[in-house]
Amino acid sequence: MSCAALLGLRGPRLLRAAARTPRWSRRRSGGCEPPAGGAVRIGCASGFWGDTAAAVPQLLYGGKLDFLVFDYLSEITMSLLTAAKARSPVLGYTPDFVSAAMAPYIKDIHRKGVRVISNAGGINPLACAAALQEVAKKADVDLKIAVVTGDDLMSEKENLKGAGITDLESGKQFPESIHSMNVYLGARPISRALDLGADIVVTGRCVDSGIVLGPLIHSFGWNRDEFDLLAAGSLAGHLIECGAQCTGGIFTDWHAVPDWHNIGFPIVECSSEGDFILSKPPDTGGLISFGTVAEQLVYELGNPQRYLLPDVTCDFSEVSITEIPGFDGGAVKVHGAKGSPPSTFYKVNATYLDGFRATAVCPVGGPKAVQKGKRTAESILQRTRLIFSQLGYEDYSAVNIQVLGSEDTYGPHARRSIDGGPREAVIWLAVHHKRKEAVEIFSREIAPAGTGMAPGLTGIVGGRPRVSPVLKPFFFYYPKSNVEISLFLNGQHVETLEEDLTFTSDEVVSFDPPKISSELKDLPSGPHTYRLEDLAYARSGDKGNSANIGVIARHPLYYPYLKKTLTAQALENYFQHLLEREKPEEELVTRYELPGIHGLNFVLKNSLGGGGIASLRSDPQGKALGQMLLDFQIKNVPDLKSLIE
Repeated sequence: MSCAALLGLRGPRLLRAAARTPRWSRRRSGGCEPPAGGAVRIGCASGFWGDTAAAVPQLLYGGKLDFLVFDYLSEITMSLLTAAKARSPVLGYTPDFVSAAMAPYIKDIHRKGVRVISNAGGINPLACAAALQEVAKKADVDLKIAVVTGDDLMSEKENLKGAGITDLESGKQFPESIHSMNVYLGARPISRALDLGADIVVTGRCVDSGIVLGPLIHSFGWNRDEFDLLAAGSLAGHLIECGAQCTGGIFTDWHAVPDWHNIGFPIVECSSEGDFILSKPPDTGGLISFGTVAEQLVYELGNPQRYLLPDVTCDFSEVSITEIPGFDGGAVKVHGAKGSPPSTFYKVNATYLDGFRATAVCPVGGPKAVQKGKRTAESILQRTRLIFSQLGYEDYSAVNIQVLGSEDTYGPHARRSIDGGPREAVIWLAVHHKRKEAVEIFSREIAPAGTGMAPGLTGIVGGRPRVSPVLKPFFFYYPKSNVEISLFLNGQHVETLEEDLTFTSDEVVSFDPPKISSELKDLPSGPHTYRLEDLAYARSGDKGNSANIGVIARHPLYYPYLKKTLTAQALENYFQHLLEREKPEEELVTRYELPGIHGLNFVLKNSLGGGGIASLRSDPQGKALGQMLLDFQIKNVPDLKSLIE
């Protein structure tokens, strides 16, 4: 069966699509891009700054791509790039994109006519493009490199200080020591740069899914009010923006995923109607299935009915994922995203300086390793506090002691070993202080523990702990009408974009309580107990200081029992040791439903100890929370396995 047939393309829609103004630009010797209405293939070669260099050749030579996209940015990455640019004005972008992803393959990218979109520009996209131009010049290839700017709001810092702006999550006032402010731009500037003939588009901060939606808008000419199509394109971007996370990476059933060393990176083949197939290059490892893709759908998701993006407000609650037989390594068809008007506001991610931090990681071996680790960490803190007192320094702002191997992160759910516990453990000792000098004292006082404290301390992972500034995130909304977006082509300013607010609505800025279905009181009960992993997949992610955990039933018949048992209160009780309550009676867990994939999504507020580089925890992004939940017990139910036999 052809891909067009699988995508369910229908004649009338094809005729309408073909009648639109063509958006395909002429390509070089690599051939012509498909006509309007044809399927478009987009591969994602990077899910974060530091992803594998193996993805580019895999997709370039085996993916039959029209577009190759790279997603590098997260809130943590923006903080790191902000610090880098503070050291040098030519830094502030992700250099791996230039040196490892593009330089070795730029001739073949040019020859094949594959067009590239990346947010590798970070907080310095013009410098990133200049570095790319040098690579192209050395390779003797003629490429049009476009840059999208306008996301940087630092010029407005003083104006915003007295504007009464508060953080979207915490409600805190606008900080004094702002280091960066970046708008999450949408996909329209990217599509416009492609309209102008760009071979490579470099952006600063934009929504991750925009690097996929932009090429689709350009290719199919989707209008601003075709919200279902824009939501579908955004979903395609959401699913592949994290690279191998949708092709078997970090999958609950990790043991069923073959050849991690050669894991395939994702490709979406999209129709003008918004349906798409998600697959990977042939002869690669990994796995594409309902489970792997459904897990990625719920990754870093809030309210699935109101997923707020600059171009569209998405409803993913009724999205369906259907496995397609006959594809090497698996493939799925994705359908059912709905859209509504976006807001007249952009979301802004600012960072501000809030002291300094360091983390010591030290293996310890021998009998009673856990006890030795805890006493060592506590003694280091006691010694440094004594030094602080002698120097007139205040106490630490925060400390975190964990002994990895003792299941500290599990709190009351930890399984305590007999006979003194494990004989190998790792001390995780992290501190935060307003003064850099105080943290430097802490850093120097780790090594002496190797001769003056517990036996079996084998070293310091990475050497003396590095002292680094803490750049905390601060989120707020900013009017789109106040943002000036500029396009540059080969270093020259070519266009200033004005935001069209015709098809927008500010209703999306407010947050309505989610509608929860009935508790299904009439469900049959029984004597059986299951671990959640027996009945469901789970995946967790982060946004600021909040985490989310998505749970997807392995079979539709399990879904009612999950809904009945996994209430918001049940998860709040389960994770109470990680949640930080700022107000009495504050509800810290919210549950949402995704009936299209028989899933639930839980948002855990104040669950990450500050989140990102502000957190002193060993899991600052909540990556393990979904794994922890797999041991949750579903009790007093019938023999559910017999229901599906």
